[in-house]
Amino acid sequence: MTIKDKIKQFIPPFFIRVYHFKLALLGAVIFGFPGYQKYLPAGRQVKIIGVTGTSGKSTTIDLICKILEEAGFKVASFSTVRFKIGQQEWKNELKMTMPGRMKVQKFLRQAINQKCDFAVLEVSSEGIKQFRHKFINFDTAVFTNLSPEHIESHGGFENYRNEKLKLFRVAKNIHVINADDKNAEYFLNVPAKQKIKFSIEDNKKYNLNLKLAGEFNLMNALAALIVCQTYGVNIDVCKKALEKAKGIPGRMEIIQKEPFEVVVDYAHTPEQLEAVYKALAPKPYTLNLKLICVLGSCGGGRDKWKRPVLGEIAKKYCKKIIITNEDPYDENPADIIDQVAEKAPKAQKILDRKEAINTAIKSAEQGEVVIITGKGSEPWMCVKNGKKIPWDDREIVKDILEREKIDKDYKWVYN
Repeated sequence: MTIKDKIKQFIPPFFIRVYHFKLALLGAVIFGFPGYQKYLPAGRQVKIIGVTGTSGKSTTIDLICKILEEAGFKVASFSTVRFKIGQQEWKNELKMTMPGRMKVQKFLRQAINQKCDFAVLEVSSEGIKQFRHKFINFDTAVFTNLSPEHIESHGGFENYRNEKLKLFRVAKNIHVINADDKNAEYFLNVPAKQKIKFSIEDNKKYNLNLKLAGEFNLMNALAALIVCQTYGVNIDVCKKALEKAKGIPGRMEIIQKEPFEVVVDYAHTPEQLEAVYKALAPKPYTLNLKLICVLGSCGGGRDKWKRPVLGEIAKKYCKKIIITNEDPYDENPADIIDQVAEKAPKAQKILDRKEAINTAIKSAEQGEVVIITGKGSEPWMCVKNGKKIPWDDREIVKDILEREKIDKDYKWVYN
């Protein structure tokens, strides 16, 4: 536990909320309230789009940006994966979905100064809880989907959902909502000038031919298409941009195709994991002999309930399961691995994540798929005492595939 976490234990929640709100206000003041578009001259206004949900946010944002750019607009965006203002792009190394209040307000000021037409922002429940969405006049709110996540942090699923709903309460113009999600009705009940639903059935009308694998990516594409159509982008332009899209780093990213496939993905919830396995596995899933799966679960007391569920899903879909370390924070990584393995007793346990990836790749045969989940393109592994070490599953895979010697300098993490 960090010193900051220890201090927070002795501060009443009310004062923590006041602190976060005042910090959000301070950031807006320092950067001249860039999120309040109505106070800006017409030529400098930026339409702000907020995307929230449990999964698919980063990909949806990327696809929205690709369509808008194809249509000739200048776009700024930030997501778990990266920041972008026009042609300038840089990696998100903060290990957080939504940056802190100062960074959010500074980013919007930069987008205005660079004369962007749109800013597309990934909005997390934790960010909303800490008022990072405040003092921003969102023109559109997008709901991708919802499943249990950050339950301990929010004190229950309903609280988690209510934080997401707050984005829709501040975005009073356009709401774009996944009608296939069982929580859609909650978002549809929030007032807006224009509400637009999308569904997997909509693809019968659009007939998208995507390079991106999985039904979940089709849903992300449909969300992006609907958003851009509300801003007058022609359907042909939307389809052209979507069908050219190749995905984003660490999201169903194929590192190697032959003689066996190696894929890295960010999936870290049961719903995400099952969707990824379904996208890669031949039917019938329960008789699949193709997937070699490397997975784990994060620590820090986060969503402990899902650990055995992840193992159970892997048991259903995978020929070989290797359970390994992910982001242990202050928990004992071996204990986390044991909890994931509860429902997958035949899984191999390898504490060192590099060794786990190496074992999976070396065991793969022609036509099989090695799928490594949990971290995607994240640049750090979070360990005890608030320390972060450089990490990238994709680069580790590339090193192994190139037969380079595995660096043993990370061994201290597990001691």
